[in-house]
Amino acid sequence: MIKKIKEAIEKLDELSKDKTIKVISHFDTDGICSAAIFSRAMERWEKEFSIKIVKNLDEQFVKSLDGEDILIFLDLGSGSLNYFKEMKNKIFVFDHHEICDEVPSNVFLINPVLHSGMEPLSGAAICYLFAKELSYENKDLSGLAVIGMVGDLHEKNIGRIFDEIIKDSETKIKKGLLIYPSTRPLDRALEYCSNPFIPGVTGNRNGVLGLLRDAGINFDDGRYKALYELDEKEMQKLITTVMIRCANGSKSEDMIGNLFLIKFFNKLEDARELSASINACSRMGYPEVSLGFCLGNKKFREEAEKIYIEYKQSLVSALRYVDNLDKINGKGYVIINGQDKIKDTIIGTVASIISHSPSCSEGKIVIALAYNESGIKVSARLSGSEGRNVREVLSKVVIPLGGEVGGHPRAAGCLISREKEEEFISEVQKVLDVEIVKV
Repeated sequence: MIKKIKEAIEKLDELSKDKTIKVISHFDTDGICSAAIFSRAMERWEKEFSIKIVKNLDEQFVKSLDGEDILIFLDLGSGSLNYFKEMKNKIFVFDHHEICDEVPSNVFLINPVLHSGMEPLSGAAICYLFAKELSYENKDLSGLAVIGMVGDLHEKNIGRIFDEIIKDSETKIKKGLLIYPSTRPLDRALEYCSNPFIPGVTGNRNGVLGLLRDAGINFDDGRYKALYELDEKEMQKLITTVMIRCANGSKSEDMIGNLFLIKFFNKLEDARELSASINACSRMGYPEVSLGFCLGNKKFREEAEKIYIEYKQSLVSALRYVDNLDKINGKGYVIINGQDKIKDTIIGTVASIISHSPSCSEGKIVIALAYNESGIKVSARLSGSEGRNVREVLSKVVIPLGGEVGGHPRAAGCLISREKEEEFISEVQKVLDVEIVKV
C-alpha cells in the first residue's frame, strides 16, 4: 500500500499545480482525525485546499462537486464509487470501508481492502501513512492516528503498522478494565461509565463506593487512584469485582483490553476519552470544534469539553427513552425505532451501547432507526465478535429499496426515505427470521 501512497503523492503534486483541492471527510472520530492529519500535512506541503466535514455522501451532494477541482475523500467514498463514474474531477479516496463497485478510471483509491492479507486500518491511520510518506516532520501527527484507530474500534488488532504508529506517537499501553477516562479518579470514571454498563454501579454513587470498597481500593490523599495508576494486583481485584457485578451480562473479552495513554495538549490523556469528545462535538452539530480541537486549538478544547457534557446528557436521555420504548424483539435481534425522539447523529452510539449491554447476548443484532432532515438513519450493530454480517443483512433489505449500505460486518448503517419506514422494518424482520432458520 505504501507504493500506492507514493504514487498518490506524485499524482496529487502534479495535478495541484493548476487545480484547486477540496477535501471531504466523515464526521466521526476517525474522519475528524483523518481531516486533522491531512490538513496539517497539506499546510506543511504548502498546498491550498478547503475542507468540508459531512455525515454521509449522498448522490445529490456528490454531483454538486462535479467540475475541475481535485476531490479528496477521507474515511468515506468506497461505498459511493458509482457516484463518481460520470464526474470530470480527478478523485482520490483514502478509506478503509468495504468497496461496493468497480473503481472508476477517474478515481485513485487507497484502501487496505485492496491488499490481500493486510491488517485492518482506520482512515486516520491511512492518512497518517500518507502524511509520514510526504514528510518525516509529520510524525508528530501519529497521536491523531492512534485516536482514530481507537475511535473506529481497531485497537484490538495491533498489527505491524498500528504498532509502528503507536511507537511513533510514544503512546503508553496498559492492560486493564476498558472504562474511560482511565486518567481520572476511579469513582468518577465508574459512576459515568455506560460502556460497559455495570449494574448497580453506573449512575449510582453509592454503588460505585461499594464496588471500590469490595475491590479493596482505598480513598487516599483526598482522592481515589485513576485506573492507569493501579498496580497489577489492584487492577486484577477491580476486574474480578466488576465481572461479578456483570456476571449475567458483559463478556470479559469486551471489558478487558489495552488502555492507550497519549500526550495531548502536553497532558497525559486517555485515547478513548479523546475519541469520545471528538465524536460528541460532531454528533452535536459542531464538527468545526472537533477539528479545531484535534489541531490543538485551546479555545476549541474548552468548547469541546462543554459540548461533551451536553452530549452525555443527550445520550442518557436517549437511553432512558429506549428503556421505556416498545421494541421489536425477535430471536437473535432487536429493532428500536427512535423516530424523532432520538437524534440521528447519536442513534449509532445508542445502538453500540445497547449491543454491549448485559441484555444483549453474543451474536444478537441491534437495529436502530431515527429520523433526520431528509429521511431515516439506520444503524446496525452486532453484539460480541461472532455472528451474522450486519452489513449483508442491511444490504439484502436496503438495496432492493433503492438505497445503499456502508460499514463493516459488525457495524453498518444506511439511509432510507420515511415512506419506506414500515416496509424496511417488515423486510428486515423477514431477512433476520430467515437467517435464524438457516443457522
